[in-house]
Order: sequence, then C-alpha cells, then structure tokens
Amino acid sequence: MSEKIGLKDAISIGIGGMVGGGIFAVLGLAVSLAKGGTPIAFLFAGLIALLTAYSYAKLSKKYPENGGTVKFIHQQFGNGIFAGGINNLLWISYIVMLALYSSAFGSYGAELISITDTKSIDIKIFQTSILLFALLINYLSVKLVSGIESISVVIKLLILIGFIGVGLYGFSIHPENLTQLSPKNWEQPMLLISGGMVIFVAYEGFELIANSISDLKDKEKNTEKAYFGAVGSVVALYLLIAIVTVGALPFSEIASAEDYVLAKAAEPTLGQIGFTVITITALISTFSAINATILGSGRVNYDIAKDKELPTYFCHKLWGKPIGLLITALISIILVNVFNLQSISTAGSAGFLLIFCVVNYIGFKKHKELKSKKWIHLAASILCGMAFFILIIQQFPKNKIGVLVATGIILFCFILEWGYKKTVSNNEK
Repeated sequence: MSEKIGLKDAISIGIGGMVGGGIFAVLGLAVSLAKGGTPIAFLFAGLIALLTAYSYAKLSKKYPENGGTVKFIHQQFGNGIFAGGINNLLWISYIVMLALYSSAFGSYGAELISITDTKSIDIKIFQTSILLFALLINYLSVKLVSGIESISVVIKLLILIGFIGVGLYGFSIHPENLTQLSPKNWEQPMLLISGGMVIFVAYEGFELIANSISDLKDKEKNTEKAYFGAVGSVVALYLLIAIVTVGALPFSEIASAEDYVLAKAAEPTLGQIGFTVITITALISTFSAINATILGSGRVNYDIAKDKELPTYFCHKLWGKPIGLLITALISIILVNVFNLQSISTAGSAGFLLIFCVVNYIGFKKHKELKSKKWIHLAASILCGMAFFILIIQQFPKNKIGVLVATGIILFCFILEWGYKKTVSNNEK
C-alpha cells in the first residue's frame, strides 16, 4: 500500500514544481517585455494557470491513477494520432524546460565565479555540465533526486520570502523607487499579454499534483484545495517578486543583467552578500528542477512508449533506467547550447499553452461526469488557445527563431506520431 500524503504535502509538490528554475530564468525576460507592467504580465499568466488548475483538479478526482496529463488525454481521445501527438509534445516540452533551467543555471553560475572574459564559454560549460551531472544522479538514485527536491523547496521559499521582505522594507525607506511600477511605464496591453505568455513557463509544474492524487488523504475534499493552494500561493509569490525587482533597479540595469536579474535586484539593499545569496539560491533551485524534470520527463517518455505512441525502443533500459532518460538529457544539451533564452522560453510556453488548452477542452467535454462548471473549462480552453496565438503573433517580428522553434516542435510531434502509426500499421498488414 502507498503511504498516504496530506494536503500540505500535495500543495508542496505543486509549489515545488512551479518555483523551480522558471522564475530565475524568465524574470529578466519578463521585465524586458512588459517593463513596469511586469506584475500585470505575471498576474495574467497566473489567471490562466488558476483556471487550468480547475480542470486538472476535476479530472484528477475522476481519474486519480498515476499518469496525469497523459491519462486525461487518453480518456478523451483514445490512442490515435492526435493523442499521441499531444503526449509527444508533453515530453518535448519537458525537454525544453530542462534547457530553460540549465540556461538559468549557466547564467547564475557564470556570474558567481565572475569570469567575464570568457563568459559565453563558461555559461555553455555550466549548462552542459549540470545536465550531465543531474543525469548521473538520476542513474545513481531516485531517492537522492527526491531528497534534493525536498530540501531545495524549503531553502528557496525561505530565501525568496526573505528577498521580498527586504525589498518591501527598502520601499518604505525609498518610496520613490515605486515610480517604475506606475502605469506610464507599462507596455501596451497586447505586449503585456504577450510578455505574460512568454513567461508562462514559470507556472508550469502544478500539473505534477495529478501524479499524487491517488495517494492523497480525503481526495474528494482536498484535491481542489491542493491545486488552488499551490497555484494561488505561487501567483502571490511571483507578483511580489516582480514588484520588488522592478522597483529595485532601473530598466537599463535590468536589461544588462537580464539572465540573472533576481540576484542583481538584491544588491541595492543587501549589497554583494545579497547578490551571492540569491545566486546560490538560483543554483540550488535550478539544479533541483533539472533533477526532478529529467526524472519526470524520462518517465513520461517511457509511459508514452508503453502506450505504443512512440517506438517500443523507448521501453528499453540502459543501466537499469529507461533509455528515454539519456535521450531526454542529450536533446536538452543540444537545445540549450543552440538557442537563446527567449527562444527556449517561447517554445516552452507555446507547448504548455497548447497542452493546457487541450486538457481544459477535455474538462469541458466531460463536465457532466466531472460534475463541474463547463463554462470555466470552456473559458480556460479559449484563453489558453488565444494566449497561444497571441504569443506566436506578437513574438514573430522580433523573435522569429523562437516562433519557428515552437511551431516546428509542435509539427514535429504530430508528424512523428503519424509516421510511427503508419509504419506500425504497414508492418501489421
């Protein structure tokens, strides 16, 4: 029998999934896109996450078996090309997240050792090394991965809350710093929405709660509380972090320190000590996120192959672990060393917005079985779909590579599934 987990444990899983490397990776990018309206961008992205959490909560209660998103998609669409394509996209999107986290680790790591002459080389070394090291840990011990995640969740939350407290205290001494947050410094509404969608990846992770619902005590009562408790807490946390960051530094300084802006924002009040503490926190957070995501994405890949939506080759094991674990890490290394942060973030956000659009649609179609409000599912699905298209349209003029990567990944996932299904069908004839 599995050991039952409580409501606090389930909320911790969701918060740990979201507050990983995302906020450290995309905060500077968010400010560069939304300027003084950065908190609004985070709020808009958080609203979509909250509405989507409703669909996940209802579906998790109805289908509490492990599998989460993959399970929900199969319940509605069976085992066809569309279901396979979406599930492949889920796996690839986790790979993109790994690239995002390792990009942040590389930036903060390079700043910590401050070797500015060869910074670009140092970042690539950091990015690659941390992915290989995390892969090694996953091969050595799953229990160690879990232990690292449990400790890092406490450390990063305590330090981030401390960062917010110090930042708000700084505003009481220098209230003039809040002027950067005034509406006159906001970008246009469409750019605020676009900025929110580019950094939507910062909210990715709450869906991991679905994998623990079968072990949740009193799940009928606690499932919604787990999802909304996790997402609601993170929305509040991100809003406060965005407010403190925008108020702490001029936009020009934020732009020059885009890849490690959270550490830079601690400098005005806490000096070099603050910079160092936040940098170390970023390294711990991104490392734990990389560890957990390699494990999770490797399992998703294995489950998809078991469901015959990917070649059974992915069910093979290397050194006692699914081969997908190694393939996932290697593809991530290629992505992070070839594409820039904005391109990676755009691809990750686009992938998850499309996946969440589909999950919300499933909630809408099954609202009678779920005993839920169909208009919430429908509104969430439409918002995710609109956000996806706004992201693609708004990003294309300035970030063509990111948009091409995002759309290319999506098309590749469905073409891969179509080709695989056709090959299997021909072999069976």
